[in-house]
Amino acid sequence: MFYWDADPIALSIGPLELRWYGLLFAGGFVIGYFIMQYMFKQRGYDQNELDKLLLFIFAGTVIGARLGHCLIYEPDFYLAHPVEILKIWRGGLASHGGTLGVLFAVFLYFKLYKPKYTFLTFADMVCVPIALVCTFIRLGNFMNSEILGIPTDSAVGVVFARLGEDFARYPAQLFEAAAYFVTFLILGYIYFFVKRRPQGLIFALLFFFIYAARFFIEPIKMEQADYSTHTIFTVGQLLSVPFMLFGLILAVYVWKKGKWETFK
Repeated sequence: MFYWDADPIALSIGPLELRWYGLLFAGGFVIGYFIMQYMFKQRGYDQNELDKLLLFIFAGTVIGARLGHCLIYEPDFYLAHPVEILKIWRGGLASHGGTLGVLFAVFLYFKLYKPKYTFLTFADMVCVPIALVCTFIRLGNFMNSEILGIPTDSAVGVVFARLGEDFARYPAQLFEAAAYFVTFLILGYIYFFVKRRPQGLIFALLFFFIYAARFFIEPIKMEQADYSTHTIFTVGQLLSVPFMLFGLILAVYVWKKGKWETFK
């Protein structure tokens, strides 16, 4: 059993507060930017495009994740108080919404700018740092003592003392962070060391690995929605199923029917 009482505020300067969550979120994007720079350089792509691309992705992530949380997990409150949706500093981001937001942002970028590489080629590239960003976000949730696990008597339990609790919970945030980091390592290995593969394979595997992890970890998490599914599955599990199946089906499809590439 481990006692956790970290201050979510990393630094205070007068009224300005820098939170660990924000630093980790931004830090993940910064590291992801340098990874993408290296990838673009390897392939000879125009690195000036990268700034615009990542701006689209960042905006899609934040807007999609915020709307996902508000409309999926607490629809009654936010539909009754729509102005509260804008108060993102109060917390509340959903990965399912963030995923859809990123997909829409990338689709919009391709429609507007028509880059020389294909959507699947770019998706395989960006999915590697995305898995790392997901890792950092869950570490930020742990620093905030949020996205809590259910109570447990096991040795891996964590007491979130900052919440005034004196009992242990599963550190679900750390379990997800570990799963996402392993996903990052696997996808990175495939991208840099598997020289012959079909376009879209890494993109498909990200969906499958991330949402399979979500599906199996959700039962040890507190329900985040303000309503019940009235089934043995949580809202998070049911939302993860179509994403997980999409990844699995796409992986099979690109392996059998997709365009194979050989990289140097």
